[in-house]
Amino acid sequence: MDDEKRPLTFIEQIVEDDLNSGHVKSIVTRFPPEPNGYLHIGHIKAICISFEIAKKYGGVCHLRMDDTNPDKEEGEFISQIQKDISWLGFSWGDKVYYASDYYQKMYEIAVNLIKEGLAYVDDLSAEEIKKYRGTLTEKGVESPSRNRSIEENLRLFEEMKDGKHPEGKYILRAKIDMASPNINMRDPAIYRIKFASHPRTENKWCIYPMYDFAHPIEDAIEGITHSLCTLEFEDHRPLYNWFCEHDGIECYPKQREFSRLNLTYTVMSKRFLREMVEKHYVDGWDDPRMPTISAARRRGYTPQSLRDFVKRVGTTKVEGTIDFSLLEFCVHEDLNKNANRYMAVLDPIKLIIDNYPEGESEIIETINNPEAETPTTRKITFSRELYIERDDFTETPIKGWHRMEIGKEVRLKSAYYVTTTSVDKDENGKITAIHATYDPLSKGGDTKDGRKVKGTIHWVDSKTAKDAEVRLYDKLFKEEHPGERTGNYLDDLNKDSLKVVNAKVEEALLNAKVDEPVQFMRMGYFVRDSRSNGLVFNRTVTLKDTWAKTKN
Repeated sequence: MDDEKRPLTFIEQIVEDDLNSGHVKSIVTRFPPEPNGYLHIGHIKAICISFEIAKKYGGVCHLRMDDTNPDKEEGEFISQIQKDISWLGFSWGDKVYYASDYYQKMYEIAVNLIKEGLAYVDDLSAEEIKKYRGTLTEKGVESPSRNRSIEENLRLFEEMKDGKHPEGKYILRAKIDMASPNINMRDPAIYRIKFASHPRTENKWCIYPMYDFAHPIEDAIEGITHSLCTLEFEDHRPLYNWFCEHDGIECYPKQREFSRLNLTYTVMSKRFLREMVEKHYVDGWDDPRMPTISAARRRGYTPQSLRDFVKRVGTTKVEGTIDFSLLEFCVHEDLNKNANRYMAVLDPIKLIIDNYPEGESEIIETINNPEAETPTTRKITFSRELYIERDDFTETPIKGWHRMEIGKEVRLKSAYYVTTTSVDKDENGKITAIHATYDPLSKGGDTKDGRKVKGTIHWVDSKTAKDAEVRLYDKLFKEEHPGERTGNYLDDLNKDSLKVVNAKVEEALLNAKVDEPVQFMRMGYFVRDSRSNGLVFNRTVTLKDTWAKTKN
């Protein structure tokens, strides 16, 4: 459905109401990733919503790195996040910010909260704080530290900043309401001691703000009008608003939440993704089986297909899990229109055309993509000896078999009709070559007598074919909801998620470019691997979804 014709999403309606009422003059959104790992497919929804809302209403979208936890944050992740968002087709211009840009301002706001009696230094342990917080049905209990004097709180907080106390000795908490029905409002932590070198500020600070405290302040400083986030932050909205009311900044961003993007056969937890990388269950963050954006790119997914996927999923407040087949459908839709067709034989066996002149070859013209608006062609070579797929021949055909068998005629794609005559076998009875004859008057599938055949197979010329490594990727997990049965997602890893074969491919694929997916006729969509020096192709997606068959 065209954007002009579809109904407004609930977020678009909120934005339009705010503009029409004069609540805001212009729209400023933000996408605030934490640089502690690579972005994954779940993030694409948040990226698209924030950037496209800003674009639709003539506003801007900031890119802000939420670098408040130096333990797991790295410069590599910051760089990759920017690459991924740019690849998806979005631009933040010069509006790139970091939480660490505001550390001094956040510290000053925290000091002011202490002076106003709205924050205190607590020496309870993490376990004690959890115990004192209460439950959904029981009120919390005030910490003995809650009534420290303002002077003592200021002194202790300054000592925390100066590195005079070990990690875990003290934290700074907001003084809100330990009896609040919303647990997030029960004196949340806003600063903790952490002796870790920060990617940007290095060792300047040894206290770091908590996300719930830092995020609304960052939004207020930057003049964000609509802070769009996923539903797990809905219960945090009152706390977000509380900090906006007490930060002393004359800007009151509006937080609104939408449902997350969850996908079957996939885990979206950065902790799980990091574990798989660090324990070498996968070959890095961009392993084509991973759900990261960089992995999707390396596998051959296109920015257009991923944006289309998010659009089809929609923007709602209803949580759910999207079937992986919808993602594959969107990839199919895009690649079918835009990917050129080539011939590649993944399990090659020699086909010898006995009545073709020995030592000769010819040039055949074939269409690159019949689905293109303006189809183009390329030239391929044809000679006496070819390679075909081993399973395109059988000695024991079943009903409905339309490929090669002794005495049966099939069409070689863009070339001739051939009839199988015999096979060669080794001492173990394995077929080593297939023999056939060709009809020289059937080039391109046209015959004088007008006969047609039901079977068409692909092939490559043995004289010009190139050796290639082809990696056949499947889903990383064998269960729709990894870990649901056993409690451990690793139990559901698909051990057959990668199969490597040595293929024969047509010569034109030497010029295949990274980020330019192609179709191997009858075999699926593939892309040249971005991390390999040789001729290596990754399978993006099969032509048909075979997952349902293999799991039953």
